[in-house]
Amino acid sequence: MDCCSALLLLFILFVSCVILSYTRILKEKAALPPGPIPIPFLGNLLQMDTSDISGTLMKMKKKYGPVFTLYFGSKPGVVICGYKAVKEALVNQNDVFGDRGDYPAFSNFLGDHDISFANGDGWKHRRHFALTTLRHFGMGKRSVEDKILEEAQFLIKELKETKGSPVNPLFCLGRAVSNVTCVLLYGKRFDHRDKRLVAITESTFGNLLIMSSKWGALYNMYPSLMKFVPGPHKNLQKNYQVIDDITKEFVKNHEKTLDPENLRDYLDCFLVKIKEEKDNSDSAFNMKSLTATIQNLIFGGTVTVSATLFYGILILMKYPDVAERIQKEIDSVVGRDGSPSMADRTKMPYTEATLYELMRFCNLIPTSFPHRTTKDTVFSGFHIPKGTFVAPLLTSVHYDPECYSEPNKFNPNNFLDDKGLFKKNDAHMPFSAGKRICLGEGLARMEIFLFFTTLLQNFTFKPIVPRDGIDIRPTGTGLASIPPMYQCCILPR
Repeated sequence: MDCCSALLLLFILFVSCVILSYTRILKEKAALPPGPIPIPFLGNLLQMDTSDISGTLMKMKKKYGPVFTLYFGSKPGVVICGYKAVKEALVNQNDVFGDRGDYPAFSNFLGDHDISFANGDGWKHRRHFALTTLRHFGMGKRSVEDKILEEAQFLIKELKETKGSPVNPLFCLGRAVSNVTCVLLYGKRFDHRDKRLVAITESTFGNLLIMSSKWGALYNMYPSLMKFVPGPHKNLQKNYQVIDDITKEFVKNHEKTLDPENLRDYLDCFLVKIKEEKDNSDSAFNMKSLTATIQNLIFGGTVTVSATLFYGILILMKYPDVAERIQKEIDSVVGRDGSPSMADRTKMPYTEATLYELMRFCNLIPTSFPHRTTKDTVFSGFHIPKGTFVAPLLTSVHYDPECYSEPNKFNPNNFLDDKGLFKKNDAHMPFSAGKRICLGEGLARMEIFLFFTTLLQNFTFKPIVPRDGIDIRPTGTGLASIPPMYQCCILPR
């Protein structure tokens, strides 16, 4: 066979594969909710802005409605939008939509051993264990409240050392927040200059930035292909390994000093659990699941709160009247010298409303983590097969015009009633909802309140650019809504 014949044969084979693939897609898509027409192999990649995924999905919602099909690579997924639809899926039908969909930027490195992306009985056992263990060590209780306030004082001391010079506060905030998690996991509080704490914070934020960029989006859509493509996504493994190495160092030390009658932290409890189930070949507790769950807890316990604080400071510099009103409320309830406490929340409705509004407006995790259907179901009139990838669009909940009068504006009154008292809004899901809701929600809300009130009690944050020039739009919305980097002057009150 000559060269031309071979090329012709390859071309015919390629065209045949495309036609067969396209026929399969059209047949598959006909049974799913409406959505843009995909291209074989690429799916709907060309119709998406990979640096602003949530923005793209919001535009598609206007065209196709609150439930639509989108091909993430070659596989179809269903996007669910708006408070009513998202609540119906995640809360009312949580058993049907309760499995976790594949998210390669996590699952390819953690395997089926963690508490965020695994499914089945192993996931249930590990999640229950994590909840009960962390509660035992004070998560949501006064003992952890004291640890947060102690860490807040170290943060105040560090920020005072800036002496009002322009500074980017992100990593200062990150180290303080991460330290609270490290105390629960490792039984260890790090000095803010400790190389291990610096490494934990930098690697965690490094992965967050990768996952929230176009590189992270492409990796999640085409994980097999992206293994061979150079780019920042190649650093995911390196950043995971940093935390694994630190964890293994603590494991060695804990194994030497372990006293089952005097358990000190999450790590101790997990090691005891491994020993208890050493003869169970199907146990959900082993060294792989230990390091994987710690990866989950450090990532979630660091980025959610510190990014909210960082984004919140930027927004309050844009709206100084809001910050001043919070400070007046703090001065009235707590005073300049007292320490804020969770008991103060009910006496500080404007502060509480502002923090809820910050979480809504920042919309930190815009698309939630993916879900997957556990069985065939009919949802909003559409048949959705078992195993379908489902993306609940939390942006569409937090910016739902049926739930918020002017959703695109920052307004603490969204969470205040006519008497100026705090009021909840069910369309507030910064930690998702249902059986997959973030297990650290209670701790995160406690940290956000205590860190914010302590910071505003002690400092006024001044921008180094005119307030009209402060841009509060996120710079990327993949996994997270990444706030623009900024510097500010931190002035003692």
